[in-house]
Amino acid sequence: LSLAINILYAVIKFISGVHYRSLWLVSIAVYYGLLALMRFLLLWRENPQSIEKNRRSALRRYRFCGIILLMNQALAVIVLLIVQQNRRYEYPGTLIYLMAAYAFYSIIIATKNFIKYRKHHSPILAAAKAINLAAALVSILSLETAMLARFGSPKDAAFQQQMVAATGGFICVVILGMAVSMIVRSSKEIKNSRSSYTV
Repeated sequence: LSLAINILYAVIKFISGVHYRSLWLVSIAVYYGLLALMRFLLLWRENPQSIEKNRRSALRRYRFCGIILLMNQALAVIVLLIVQQNRRYEYPGTLIYLMAAYAFYSIIIATKNFIKYRKHHSPILAAAKAINLAAALVSILSLETAMLARFGSPKDAAFQQQMVAATGGFICVVILGMAVSMIVRSSKEIKNSRSSYTV
């Protein structure tokens, strides 16, 4: 379900970006496309239950998702351009309400999964939680800039710029930290499993 919704959201963003000639919407569509790719990789060929039987295979997929998050520097570039050029995501018409609904959906799902699966030690579930959190954080940033563009006052432009910079910087640091943690933890466990197998 998350994969289907993620793909649908990315497609809507991409079509809107092309139709309205918005580089910002297209960039976000690409970002969500990468998140959809990560979800697909978690389910590709095998179901999660069969993957978990081979923990090393699950750890490799978990690590690969971390690498994709780490390599995806497009978000940092987008945040930098938004702050430097004082640009905003502007959703025409009622599209902003659809984006707001998706943002709240992402936050609820990410929180629910974190609470529900916090005691599980599954690499697949951990990767899925990381993807959900990344999607939720980026949707919050996108919604914040859109709300400022729609309802903000030109007099508060400097404050708005500081808010976007703070939010964007925080999100980039959190996602970067998640990516590094995923890579380090999975690599360490894979190395330990190889050592024990050799012994």
